[in-house]
Amino acid sequence: MTPVLVRQHLPTAGPVPRTDLGARARDWSEIQERMLVPLYEAVYERLEVGPGTRLLALGCGSGLALLMAASRGASLTGAEPGSPERLALARERLLPSAGEGPARKDIRLTGRSPGDAAGVETPAYTLVTAFEPIGALAGDAEALAGPLAAAVPLAERGAPVVLVGWGPPERCATWDVLRAVAGPDALTRGAEADGGTGRPRHALRDDLEETAQRAGLRPDGSGRVACPFGYAGVDSAVRGLLSTGLFDTAVAATDQDQVGKELAEALHPYRRPDGTVWMPNVFRYLIARTP
Repeated sequence: MTPVLVRQHLPTAGPVPRTDLGARARDWSEIQERMLVPLYEAVYERLEVGPGTRLLALGCGSGLALLMAASRGASLTGAEPGSPERLALARERLLPSAGEGPARKDIRLTGRSPGDAAGVETPAYTLVTAFEPIGALAGDAEALAGPLAAAVPLAERGAPVVLVGWGPPERCATWDVLRAVAGPDALTRGAEADGGTGRPRHALRDDLEETAQRAGLRPDGSGRVACPFGYAGVDSAVRGLLSTGLFDTAVAATDQDQVGKELAEALHPYRRPDGTVWMPNVFRYLIARTP
């Protein structure tokens, strides 16, 4: 959740601590985003994404999943309202500057609502993806409701909509790290813990189905994909994990340097003799259909 982890493509559910947002987006793009590559590949393979696909990506981040779909020949629209910094990196990847190569007219990117990138003559989308995993932070599923409501009318009838969530805590090493940094009680409360959003919580079994049903979508299959988080060392692991937004509450309560130190300590069990860091994780995806 590119392998990845997660939560910065859609608007954040809670306040983001003051930090260098450009550096954070770059860490996401260069370190963390690739962690979800196995998930992207599994979904694209199952849905046979290719030249006939008209894809709308909600929370497209810095564009790695879009780049993979483009390599399959798909037409693309990416919406990233939550991070102008990530959207800028997506533009660098997908929209070459003058003289750097031919521009593709079937690739659109927007920092606003999905409808802002679609004209009256734009064909209906045949696939909608929301690859930002939900279920890790209170309120993240609710934050997806608006983008889904805007996207569904733009898709063909019966088009697949892909939602992604975290797997069971016992199969995600990242949960143990989050628990160690956020505190032993942080992941045992419900979505409305302390009346706020953005706080860590355990993913629930029916998070994806409930989100789909609230959007008027019909569940039509699901799958699980192993997406281990692998890093060259502790420093890159800390930077990558901080870029996900999962630790924003802890950073707001203390500061980024302190949370970085706690993260480095929590990562000790996942360090290998050669200094690399390897964290097994599983993500779940749901395929739902538009009415």
